[in-house]
Order: sequence, then structure tokens, then C-alpha cells
Amino acid sequence: MGILLSKETRVVVQGITGNEGSFWTERMLAAGTNIVGGVTPGKGGAVVHGVPVYNTVREVVDKHGAEASVIFVPPPFAKDATFEALEAGLKLVVLLVDGLPVQDAMEVRTYAKETGAYVIGPNNPGMATIGEAMLGFIPVWLSYVYQPGNIGVVARSGSLINEVCSHIVAAGLGISTCIGLGGDPVPGTTLTEVLDLFQKDEHTKGIVIIGEVGGSMEEDAAEFMKAGGFTKPAVAFIAGRSAPPGKKMGHAGAIMTLGRGSVQSKESALSSAGVKIAQRPSEVGRLLLEATN
Repeated sequence: MGILLSKETRVVVQGITGNEGSFWTERMLAAGTNIVGGVTPGKGGAVVHGVPVYNTVREVVDKHGAEASVIFVPPPFAKDATFEALEAGLKLVVLLVDGLPVQDAMEVRTYAKETGAYVIGPNNPGMATIGEAMLGFIPVWLSYVYQPGNIGVVARSGSLINEVCSHIVAAGLGISTCIGLGGDPVPGTTLTEVLDLFQKDEHTKGIVIIGEVGGSMEEDAAEFMKAGGFTKPAVAFIAGRSAPPGKKMGHAGAIMTLGRGSVQSKESALSSAGVKIAQRPSEVGRLLLEATN
């Protein structure tokens, strides 16, 4: 077990009939995900990889008791798709889209908080509880990268999730749940909110934070830790050591401002909260063993 997602979670795939939706539905099913229905307006009655397709999320909720959604739709329709899922009562929505306008992201986060739901993303690879279920693009079938265990992983960078998890596994450890928060300025769920969930999860014994230059989520998380909100062993790797101040680096949220957001400020804040700092991904496994033993 881990947080938010398990093999019992009943999932709906929005945009299931598109190329990406269909491709990744097959892989999510192979990972054990309990996909009970798909949604594409106007395509109700179709079947994709054995999954029945409906016109609305509400139909999947009413007929199959859907609890979570993963969204494969283009940016212009992503906010409406997310609102449809939240209005239908879903409490977990994985929003994968890149290029969601900031105003849309702000509205999505606000509505998710109002409804007591978690929106993971946008601009992220998704999430997975290893050995149970996967929502999005995480290659959980790579056994040398992903093995079940009791280390939680939360990241702003999608590609670095794979590299860091491979070092966790190489150290003889495994992962409970890994979550990609995304690199946009307004995430649906913050690092602090995920730490709170991992703190409450009895199965997760420690975590790895994969941060990056820009924003203040890591510094905010450090304050949360200092206040006693998260007390389990933690290791962090912060990417972007060579990023010049004031210049956006890849992700929309990767820009240092007002003296916060640099690798150095994040490392200093997390270190002061008791987090072990890795200078490179290959150090994560060793530091985890030191922190958890």
C-alpha cells in the first residue's frame, strides 16, 4: 500500500479513445490498475482494450462507482475535463497535460480544495503505487527501476523519477508510491500536502524528494517539517545547480525570484529540517540506507 492509489481504486480514463489514451490504458491495465470505464464525448458504447466507453464521467460513477480519473486530453479542454471529474465526486484526478494556462491551473486547484479532492499535475508523468496500480506514463514494468517497498517518492521532474528510483532499487530498497507533482507554477497538489499524506501512511517508512530550481515548494516543505508535520527519514536531490538566476529553465515554474528558489536555498532549508541532501542522483540510495537504518 501507499497513498491515494491502490489496486482497488476504481479508475476512469478521460480521453481513452485518443492515441495516447488508448496506448497508456493498455499499459495501466497491465500494471494492475482497476480501470472501470473510459470517457470520450460522442464515443459512448465503444470498447477500448476491454474497457467500456461512456459519454460522461457521471455515467461511469453511477454505473461502476469510479473514484479516480486520469486525463488524456489537449490543453484547451483540460480544465473542463478536470471540472467534470470533480463535479462527479471523484477525489483523485491525475492531470497529465502540458501547457495548461496558469489561470486554468489556479481555477482547478481552487475547485479541488473546495471539493476535498487531490489533483496531481499538470505537466507531470502521473503517479503509481508500485505493484498495484499506475496512472499516467510511469514505466513501472522496468523491474530494475521500480520495485515495491516502503520508500515514498515525490518529484517535480518526471524524467528524474526514473533515474532516482533506479538508485533506490539498486540499494536494495523499494517504493511505496511515487508521485510527479509537475513543473508548472501552480500545481494541483503541493509537496507539503503530499508529505502530510506520507506521514499518515503506516507503510511508508521514508521518502525521497526530487526538487528543482524555482518556486518555493521545497522551502515550504522544510518549514512544514520543522513544525513537526513530517517526521520520517527523508533524502532530497535538487536539480538545477548551474541554472542562472532570473532565467526560466525548462519547466514554467523553474525560475528563481525574490531570493528564494535556488538550489542552495532549497538545500539549506531542507538540511536544516533534518533532510539528507544528495549532490547527485546516484547518492540517493546510500543516503536512504543511512537515514532508515
